Amino acid sequence: MKWGIRRALWQTSLRDGFQRGVGMPLEEALYRRWAHEKAGGQWAERHGLPRRSIEARLGRALVVQVDPRALIRDLNAKGIDGKRPSSSAFIWDGDWDRSRGDLRRGSRYRFISDLDEHRDDLTQTERFRQYRSRLESGHPWSSYQQGILLDTEEKILAYLRTYLGFLDDMATRGFDAELGKDDLGVAVTRDGHLLKINRGLHRLAMAQRLGLRSIPVVVRAVHRQWWARVVEKARGEAALARVADALRYTTPETLPGELDPGEDLGPIEWPAPR
Repeated sequence: MKWGIRRALWQTSLRDGFQRGVGMPLEEALYRRWAHEKAGGQWAERHGLPRRSIEARLGRALVVQVDPRALIRDLNAKGIDGKRPSSSAFIWDGDWDRSRGDLRRGSRYRFISDLDEHRDDLTQTERFRQYRSRLESGHPWSSYQQGILLDTEEKILAYLRTYLGFLDDMATRGFDAELGKDDLGVAVTRDGHLLKINRGLHRLAMAQRLGLRSIPVVVRAVHRQWWARVVEKARGEAALARVADALRYTTPETLPGELDPGEDLGPIEWPAPR
């Protein structure tokens, strides 16, 4: 277990070092060529523009406040043959925004709801039964990155109580974006709506369960059709100013998509807000 943790940390350090020393300087050079309409700038835009360079300039303008119970659709790559756009690009091509999942029926919301409903006896939760089954089979659940090995029932219960503690803390203090390891990332569809795309799903599920009125999400990518409609022929600061202004009017996507891999089961009834 200790070797696994060290290996994960070493791999992360190596990747981050490469990005700082090679990746980010190259991305900055490409961004500047685009911003100043120099040779190679159009190529950079065709390939999506470097996300980190855009984020460095737009900063807080990429943060949008949303009702967590409205943010119910995420990008489900199964409907597009499992092909996800590049996380290093800010502009995404393709039909990724037409293939959506329903977070109300996702594993994270079910997990958080199950914990809340069985808070007085966590042995009755589905997740406890899953972890205990792995323990009894001789293959206890573990996470190298988190340094966790659930090799006793006591550790399983302690792990589940941790998530319940996060839920209760959010109920008391509200949503604190600084507590999570990653921001709640979203992408803007061709129609100007928001889809959940990456980490932070447990915290989103908690906010949905509690019925919080508003949480911050961070725009990580936009569809090329939306970008073209908003930016038109502008470049550099003028283009980013248009994007920042348009982001203020984006709202969560609530409808199913044409390429959804599963059947839409309709609405569910949220519990009363706390």
